[in-house]
Amino acid sequence: MKSMYNRSLVINPMDFDIFVGMDVDKKSICLTTLDHQGVEKPLKMPYNSGNLIGYLRRHFADKRVALAYEVGPTGYGLYDDLTAAGFRCLVVPPADTPQSRSDRVKTNRIDSRKLAHSLRGGELHSVHVPSPIYRQLRHLVALREVFVCQSRADKFRIKGMLLLESIPYPDPCPRGYWSGPAVKRLEILPCEPILRFKLDQLLASMRFADERLHESNKTIRLFIGAHPDLSHNNSLLITVPGIGQVVSAYLLARIADPTVLDNPRQLAALLGLVPTEHSTSDRTRRGSITRLGDPATRNKLIETAWTSIRFDPELRQYYERIRSRHPAPVAARKAIVAVARKLTTRIFAVLKYRQPYTARSPQLMQQP
Repeated sequence: MKSMYNRSLVINPMDFDIFVGMDVDKKSICLTTLDHQGVEKPLKMPYNSGNLIGYLRRHFADKRVALAYEVGPTGYGLYDDLTAAGFRCLVVPPADTPQSRSDRVKTNRIDSRKLAHSLRGGELHSVHVPSPIYRQLRHLVALREVFVCQSRADKFRIKGMLLLESIPYPDPCPRGYWSGPAVKRLEILPCEPILRFKLDQLLASMRFADERLHESNKTIRLFIGAHPDLSHNNSLLITVPGIGQVVSAYLLARIADPTVLDNPRQLAALLGLVPTEHSTSDRTRRGSITRLGDPATRNKLIETAWTSIRFDPELRQYYERIRSRHPAPVAARKAIVAVARKLTTRIFAVLKYRQPYTARSPQLMQQP
């Protein structure tokens, strides 16, 4: 299943005269122009949208031009400039660009030529380019994830060092291994001077990451509250059982404009929660989930599913039903992923129809 596509994110080749495939890096744009008669022209220029727009206007002033380039580290700046200048541009996922298994040579010129031919053939679909507000939110949640990973890594290193040196970890406090009292016990834990130095440095690094994480959470809340559209979508998402402010921010950053969604399957595909499939003839074979899209958002949604089944009887029944169908070693894992997939339908509903989630009554759930 393709990622989150929309009818407005494809082009009809008969509506355009010139097709431009671009391979973009931080220093240059390698492009290939192609028309319906098959006339090609390769060109390379410095990475400057102004130069590209000037070239298109000089050589194709009376032509209808469509352009395409692959998503990459240069982001959406080129797309913004081209669309502002009145050109139609697609931003294409690299995995969805048609490739031949016999291809063994890859250059910028060859890549731009492939894009131009695929664009003329109507084979390319564009990702939905988020507005600047959602791009800024993505930066914030990505920064938050950096500090989450840093704090987690420091905790693993501390526990690993104590295990390596056969130093018993202090008795855990009722509030957990990393609560304030537990960390204070680590600060006074007797050990050799070098080990003490390493432990102090790791604790300082963990505290720094936790402080930055707190600041990131605060900034995300303020940013969402300062934008009415974000704030309204956030208020809708947190009505779904299990979804809190953090998960809501991750979802909003990844989904961006919910109006481009046509059905819940697109959202599930965007988060990588649809099964892989290899079916032939009368045989249908489905495998594990695709795991496409942002892994942090997908993992957050799966964690949310564990909370959801505690508060939503309908989801709890669904979880138990799926778990009963699988062998014990994998039953819980498969069932909770299925619950996360089901949550995407609720997320789609509240965002698409702009209404808060309302749980079904137990009486309705018991009806056949």
